[in-house]
Amino acid sequence: MTEYADLSNVPRNKRGSIRRVRKLSNLLDEAFRVPGTNFRFGLDPVMGILPVGGDVASALISLYIVFEGYLMGVPRHTLARMLMNILIDTFGGSVPLLGSLFDAGWKANVRNRKLLEKHVGNV
Repeated sequence: MTEYADLSNVPRNKRGSIRRVRKLSNLLDEAFRVPGTNFRFGLDPVMGILPVGGDVASALISLYIVFEGYLMGVPRHTLARMLMNILIDTFGGSVPLLGSLFDAGWKANVRNRKLLEKHVGNV
């Protein structure tokens, strides 16, 4: 599992949101490790195996992180960047056969978690 910085410099009212985002980004992008390597992947590329529906379902789940960012007052340009990460992930992941490999490498949810943490002062 990914090591995270502590939440002591995050306002109390945002700590629960950060914890939920961390859990979701880990589940979707880093929950499993390929044995003998440091390479991690999550449910996102696994769901992408299902044609079209898997990528759409993954994108809808990923939007939760953007919603948390919206609730925390993340600036519009950062929210737009987060949405762009999800779009890239969705369209890149929809390529037959190679899409799941793209999903495993792009890790849109980890990127969005980092953008969110940077906004709340937890780099």
